[in-house]
Amino acid sequence: MSEHDVVILGVFVADTAYRASRQPKMGETILGSGFALGPGGKGSNQAVACARAGARTAMLTKLGSDTFGDMAMETWKDAGVVPLVERGETPTGAAFIFVDDATGNNAIIIYPGAAGEIDAAFIEARADTIRAARVFVTQLEQPIDAALAALRIAREAGVETILNPAPAASLPEGTLQLCDYVTPNETEAETLTGLPVETVEEARAAAARLLEMGVAKAAILTLGERGALYHDGETSELVPPFDAGPVVETTGAGDAFNGGFAAALAEGRDALEAVRFGCATASISVTRPGTAPSMPARAEIDALLAG
Repeated sequence: MSEHDVVILGVFVADTAYRASRQPKMGETILGSGFALGPGGKGSNQAVACARAGARTAMLTKLGSDTFGDMAMETWKDAGVVPLVERGETPTGAAFIFVDDATGNNAIIIYPGAAGEIDAAFIEARADTIRAARVFVTQLEQPIDAALAALRIAREAGVETILNPAPAASLPEGTLQLCDYVTPNETEAETLTGLPVETVEEARAAAARLLEMGVAKAAILTLGERGALYHDGETSELVPPFDAGPVVETTGAGDAFNGGFAAALAEGRDALEAVRFGCATASISVTRPGTAPSMPARAEIDALLAG
């Protein structure tokens, strides 16, 4: 039996979150209404969500030998994530997050720091860990060459592969053929397909295009307050969000979804059921501030699904 159900390649960054009524213009200074420093990075957030959802989860990344790197290690320890990391002299990454007071919506700038130095050699040294997993997950915050190397190793070993193509970027030819599942939001889906994604029907067309481009099993578009669209070519279903309480902050919602989805797949749930599990995970996360700290425990997810 594998030591890890889910292996996640990605970035840890320290989130510096600023709340205000609006973003400043260039050259302008405004007063904010709040500030928080905490753990973040898409890969790290997804690993925390996945582990809290009940999966044995390992995190592949690079960190600096600094305070932010220590924050990462403590975050993973608390969540039950196994860190498979390399620490060096390049600083750990950081993120600027603007959160709109009125809506909880956000805008983000990421500096990946040490994780920006992840390369194919780093991946190859950890290939056995990837091969032994049930599910492998990655995103686009670390170098794409590293993500491709890891996806190839996982695919050749028969591991289910999930690509969360975030932040939005064009992909090298052949990338999607390495993916069982791809989980873009509206903007990311538009970038990948060149199609508008403003309505559910447009999302369905974009999902169909992603299958044509090589995604093996299903395209799953996360659509914010509308939920997530699952499309595998035969079944196409919009899974609505769950009512878990008032929305406080949406920053970690996509990561919560991906972590929950991966955990459910690793348990052997079918993909559509795993999407529901991911939606429940995300629905709880948006009722709390922060990213990693907002990820729910398994008991909370089960209770929401049962209710």
